[in-house]
Amino acid sequence: MSMILQSMEEWELLLYDDGSDTEQERFIYEMSYMDRRIRYFRSNRHHGLAYGLNKLINCTSGTYIARMDGDDVSHPERLKKQCVYLENHLYYAWVGSNARLIDAQGRVWGKRRMPEVPQNRDFLKYSPYVHPSVVFRAKVLKENPYKSTEALRGEDYELFMRLHAKGWQGCNLQEELLSYRETAAAYKRRKFCCQVQELRIRRQGFGMLNIKSPWKWFYIVKPVIVWMLPARLLLFHRKRRCNCFIK
Repeated sequence: MSMILQSMEEWELLLYDDGSDTEQERFIYEMSYMDRRIRYFRSNRHHGLAYGLNKLINCTSGTYIARMDGDDVSHPERLKKQCVYLENHLYYAWVGSNARLIDAQGRVWGKRRMPEVPQNRDFLKYSPYVHPSVVFRAKVLKENPYKSTEALRGEDYELFMRLHAKGWQGCNLQEELLSYRETAAAYKRRKFCCQVQELRIRRQGFGMLNIKSPWKWFYIVKPVIVWMLPARLLLFHRKRRCNCFIK
């Protein structure tokens, strides 16, 4: 819904159903009739997020490609501000933004502030881009697709490190253009195999970026350590780190 309410009117939304069950299939299909600018795609079996992203990237015809997840909320001026920024700053291959953090009911509990112009060292702790806040130049994604056969999760982290290693540069607008849903339930859904995959992504990516920090190996194994901690503790730590307990 938040994409339909964008102040920028010239867009198309590619809606992808990655092999959902019958009930969800009907719901997603009906959503495609909410606006004439929505194009619907469906796979008969589940392939994973990266596969779906690559499929839709190849179906686009526009100059820019915006990432968006179903449970997040884009602010009305998001697309307009980011596309105008890329038009006026040709050096950058993509632009993200800061984000408000919301709970399952949509209540704001924090803010995620990202570095304005991330450097290689900023990938050490976590990805310095909020993936669903990013607008890419379409050419960049078409030439550098997500690695769907390797990344069970963390496909965005791997992509951004690979792009930086190739010399591409992105940036983040220093305002909250996205409300990002983050809950304890999301932490509970993390699978051990996905955390091990992220460990491998970090090890390979840090090598590509030539990161030499003495903390490198700690951050490489961090996903596995995080998996062993209780979800409520992780969310509590997250709120403390964001320093954003909002009434």
